[in-house]
Amino acid sequence: MGRDRHGRKRAVFLDRDGVINRNVWNPKASQYESPLTADDFQLLPGVLGALAELQRAGFLLFVVSNQPNYAKGKSAIDASAVIHRKLMTLATNAGIIFAGCYYCFHHPEGSESGYAGSCICRKPSPYFLNHAREMFDIDMPNSWMIGDRESDMQCGNAAGAQTIFIRNSRRTPVHTVADCSASRLSLAAQWILASSQRAS
Repeated sequence: MGRDRHGRKRAVFLDRDGVINRNVWNPKASQYESPLTADDFQLLPGVLGALAELQRAGFLLFVVSNQPNYAKGKSAIDASAVIHRKLMTLATNAGIIFAGCYYCFHHPEGSESGYAGSCICRKPSPYFLNHAREMFDIDMPNSWMIGDRESDMQCGNAAGAQTIFIRNSRRTPVHTVADCSASRLSLAAQWILASSQRAS
């Protein structure tokens, strides 16, 4: 199930915040945002089980996430690395291996030198998905992008992947270009597995 008939690999690309882990309330910005510290980083319910099911089915797993906290002056640059290590530890302890984790640290309105302004890797750019396709020989039409922002859906579409929008009460667009939607990652994983069985 993890390869197409030409031997190319299938993959699931996952946005991080709001899909894998909880967003955190920022009282200064009056909105939910990505965690600023490892202590604030908490996996959402059912995430590890969903990732394990996708991995058992042969899908390569990737994290593709915009992380502009440092660019905006909200956190130290090292904070992102600490949070990433916590994610890797939790995943490894559950037997889950990510084939790659791609983070864009830039922001068009950033204040930190070297991280402010436009870039080639910030979603909705498909830069990281295209890079993974070349590195891992991925069958994009039978791969998936999962996220909770419209930019995630645009990114997946631009790369030629199928898309699943994770609905939540804090960030739901009126219209979405996603192929389908789900309320949480575990349901998105069930959809992907069922779709793969129908296609096989």
